[in-house]
Formats: sequence, structure tokens, C-alpha cells
Amino acid sequence: MLALPGTLRAAALIFSVLLAASCGGGGGATQPIGTPTPPGPPAPAANVLSISLSPGPNATSVVNTLYTSVVVCVPGSTTECQTIDDIQVDTGSFGLRLISSVLTLSLPGQMAANGNSLVECTVFADGYSWGPVQLADVQMAGEKASSVTVQVIGSASFPTVPADCAGTGTAEDSVAAFGANGVLGVGVFAQDCGAGCVTTVQPTSYYSCTSSVCTATTASLATQVVNPVVLLATDKNGVIIELPSIPAEGAATVAGSLIFGIDTQSNNKSGNQTVLLLNPSNGLFTTVYNSQSLGQSFLDTGSNALYFIDASIPQCTNQNYAGFYCPTSTLSLSASLQGQDVNGDPLGASATVNFSVANTQTLSTDEPTFLAFSSLAGTLPQSGQNSLTNTFDWGLPFYFGRTVYTAIQGATTSVGTGPYIAF
Repeated sequence: MLALPGTLRAAALIFSVLLAASCGGGGGATQPIGTPTPPGPPAPAANVLSISLSPGPNATSVVNTLYTSVVVCVPGSTTECQTIDDIQVDTGSFGLRLISSVLTLSLPGQMAANGNSLVECTVFADGYSWGPVQLADVQMAGEKASSVTVQVIGSASFPTVPADCAGTGTAEDSVAAFGANGVLGVGVFAQDCGAGCVTTVQPTSYYSCTSSVCTATTASLATQVVNPVVLLATDKNGVIIELPSIPAEGAATVAGSLIFGIDTQSNNKSGNQTVLLLNPSNGLFTTVYNSQSLGQSFLDTGSNALYFIDASIPQCTNQNYAGFYCPTSTLSLSASLQGQDVNGDPLGASATVNFSVANTQTLSTDEPTFLAFSSLAGTLPQSGQNSLTNTFDWGLPFYFGRTVYTAIQGATTSVGTGPYIAF
């Protein structure tokens, strides 16, 4: 995940979750002999990956974190495979990243142009993850992507982190720090750096490494960490996230679907959604909020709240909720989302979105076992290298009760060419 757009892990809100064991009861009716067994629910389509907000890998769980499972294999093998659960689903980043301590397979490494190992620094809003680029086959539901370049973060093979990478914040190279066993970035770009890293050495990006020394380097498109969706056989032009609405007070768990492809199957057709074309250079759009035009806005399932700057909304005084909003009563607000130029319209397509901001501390204390909240919101950094004063981060709360399309740059659908979002 890149700093912009990307996951604001600095705002990850950790709640303790007490899980009660469910017990089976014996009160069911007995089926008469000879009665046909009723058919079970239909199997999900091959292009549908189950996703959920549920207790994640640690003893504590991260609120508003969307998880799934993927199968990772040594390239070309059908036996050297591993199912990895609790992978965060992130529409604000590009590529599969796995925590090294979770991975039991030995995956081949990707080489830099000079023959050394290719290692990456992935920068978040509050820190970084460091680890080599390796190759894997990735199975997602019934869809397979072969020879996918992935990042294995926290690998002991490359313990020396370059100063420019380490200087971006706290290391997030463990399950505990990451809040997941990895992240599946299915955003609007095919690679995580793109053409900018092919000819120019970018800071805090790719490095050519021996076991002890790393030097910043360029990286070809073929060697960069890749969005695995673009390597699928058919359903490779984008994804759709479907999540149900949840009550105002929140929910303990939420189940939904990640659907691969747009207008490639009967279950991923476009309809009458509002289509917002994104800036092709950075995947961003404009949000107009409080008479401010925020041109670096994005949708992001990897952000656990709506993040924006509004000095009129009180922030929480309890340090356990630092950076989150705590209004005295729930606020009903709205903003306009505006896409790029369409048919000469200087504002492009636009949509008004209504949203709520509740008191974060009240939400967590009233329902301490809940993991999903649609009115969770917080502020953004306003100074330093991670300043986001021109941003509205439409995090996971935006997705509740919506079907949201993410079309990859250059890919075509029945309603246009990516990058775009639609809902």
C-alpha cells in the first residue's frame, strides 16, 4: 500500500473481543424415513470470494477490517500450497503482501536488474513494511493467478532496513502490528508503483539487496508487486465489493462478497450506478465537503473509518481513541463526490453521499464485542511528510449497504474504461 492512496493503519482502532462458544441443541425435528434431503444453498460462483468482518488473527480484533482467505502455491505446483486466512481486503492498494511468519512455503525470489534480490519498502500513513518480492501462484475462490509477484514482509533474510524506509515511521512487519496475516490489494492499478519506478529510482520503494546491503533501484513492470486480479484468465478488468447495511449501533460480524470482473459474467453486470472516472495518474477524485474541494480523495476498504478534517467536530479526549471524532450526538453530514471530465463537463459525473459521524468512544463502550460500525470517523494528519489536508478518505463505512465497482486502469467495461469507481 502506498501512502496515498492507502491504508491509514495509524488509526487502527483495537477493541478486545470476547467470543462465546456456541453449543448445538437437540431440539430439531426428525426427518421421516424416505423423505428426500432438501438441497443445500447453491455453491458460490467461481468468481466470488467470500469476505467478512470478523475476529482477525490476534487475541484482539481490529474494528472495520475486511478479511478473506487465499491459497498460495509454489509456482507451477498443485501440492506445495497453503491456505492463508485473515488476509485484509484493500481497494486502496495494489498487490498481495504476506507476513513472513505466517508463510510456511519456500517461494522463489524476484531478482533486481543487477541479479541481486529485489526488496520493497511499502509506506503507510504511519509506518512501513519491509520485505522481498517473491513469486507465487494465487488461488482466489475459483480463480487462479499464476506467477504473481508478492511481497513477503518481515522476512529475516533481509534484516537491514534502509534509513529512508525506516524513517517513515514504525515497522509493521508482524501479524500483531499489521492486524492481519497479509493484505490483498485490489485497487485500480496493475502494479504498485507503475511506470514511475521503471526508469527512475523512487525513494522508499524498490531496492537491490544482498544479505547485508541494500541500494535503491528501478524495477520493471514485470518485477513489481502486481495486483493479482490482472493476471486472472477472464475476470481481470476490476472487482466488485458487496456488503450489507448494518444497524446504526453496529454489528458483531458482517459477511459479503468480492466479485472478480465487471461485465464478464452474469453476476457482475453494470447497471445504473453513478460512474466516477478517476485521475489516471494517481487514481484519485474530488470530494467537496464544507465548501472545500479535496482533490486527493479515494475509496478504500483498507481504511477502517471515514477520515477527513473538520475542526468543528470534537475529537476524542481519551487517548485510547486519539484521532477519532467524538461528537456529543451523532451528526448527519453530506459531501459531493466528483469524477474527472466527462463529455466536456468540467466537473465530470458527481454524486451526493450522506453519512453519519458518531461518538467513537460511545460506540466502543456500548457494544464492546461489535466489530463493524458505519459511523466511525476520524481526522487526518495535517503536518509532516504524511500530511493529508487535501484528502477525504472514504473508508470501509462507505461500503456498508452498497455495491461498489472498481475498474482497473485501461480495462474496458460496458460503461467505460478504467480507472473508475461506480456505486
